[in-house]
Amino acid sequence: MAGPHRTGCGYLRLVPLVSVWCPAPSTTVSLYAILVPMEHDASYKLLFAHARMVEDLLRGFIHEAWVRDVDWTTLERVSDSQISDDLRSRRHDLVWRIRWGPDWLYLYLLLEFQSTVDTYMAVRVLVYVGLLYQALIRAGQLPPSGQLPPVVPIVLYNGRGRWTAPQTVEGLAEPLPSSLAPYCPRLRYVLLDEGRYTERELAPLRNLVAALCRLENSREPEDVQRVLGVLIDWLRAPEDDSLRRAFTVWLRRVLLPARLPGVAIPEVHTLVEMHTMLAERVVEWTQRWKEEGLQEGLQEGLQQGLQQGQVQEARAMVLEAVAAHFGEAPPDIAAIVQRVEDRETLHALLRQAITCSSLETFRAVLRPPA
Repeated sequence: MAGPHRTGCGYLRLVPLVSVWCPAPSTTVSLYAILVPMEHDASYKLLFAHARMVEDLLRGFIHEAWVRDVDWTTLERVSDSQISDDLRSRRHDLVWRIRWGPDWLYLYLLLEFQSTVDTYMAVRVLVYVGLLYQALIRAGQLPPSGQLPPVVPIVLYNGRGRWTAPQTVEGLAEPLPSSLAPYCPRLRYVLLDEGRYTERELAPLRNLVAALCRLENSREPEDVQRVLGVLIDWLRAPEDDSLRRAFTVWLRRVLLPARLPGVAIPEVHTLVEMHTMLAERVVEWTQRWKEEGLQEGLQEGLQQGLQQGQVQEARAMVLEAVAAHFGEAPPDIAAIVQRVEDRETLHALLRQAITCSSLETFRAVLRPPA
């Protein structure tokens, strides 16, 4: 079932692309989750090293029948010594398992964290799955039947633009005649695209992964404060101390520096200290946050437009920047910008619209002396 759960699920969109074999109710499933860190943010690995995060991910975002039947009390990490050297040396994976019934059947869950769109993600997932199968075979960890267990690859994507890469290996392959079709690998991954959902959808959900993604999509320091208040309430128990620290580390070292480049983030050690620190600096940082967001958003939007050859969109972005920076885009400036055909020139004008100290300075840039 695509889309967010209507009552208790998370913020991310689930595209149910994997056909998962569900054994009979009398069986036991060891559910293994291999968590691969984002290329830009290894602290995600620190967060998902906690069973509560993995449980909330599965409960909230995986809407398949087998999830309802697992024994959550058995969710546990598997020792690194049980992971193949190939997988461990490639990504320093975390592996989890959970029981479902009395027999030893295995259901493996592969998570890949992405901040950028990888066109060949389906191929990467195919490689990981192959390595996982090799490890199981060598270690003698197959079910009694000797058959390979199912694998559920999941890609969590937190980039600004929407995910555009094919979600199947077949989608990357050349069209084949029917006689060759059986030789094309068949593999799909589940896509959780964070940016497809709104605060209105997420706010009612009591789910740590949903809270994480609300923070990822926060637009102002006040947004972070709201979610921090929720996390402080949810993570009060002594056994949550490590997870509280993991959230604090991620906020201070990843989220806030990304929102406020060049700003010294005070050293804090708890979520409560983080909440207090934001309250003290909310006025100062809100303006800085908005300025950084404007510049980043406009430049990113322009870059996407230029890549697609959308000159008209690039012009609109320049004029939007002028209006946002100076309060208006006068007709004479708009007329000049609308006549610009060169994309590199438009890119340069966008930078000037953001950095010029006055409207007259920008007008001089448009009309350089002869």
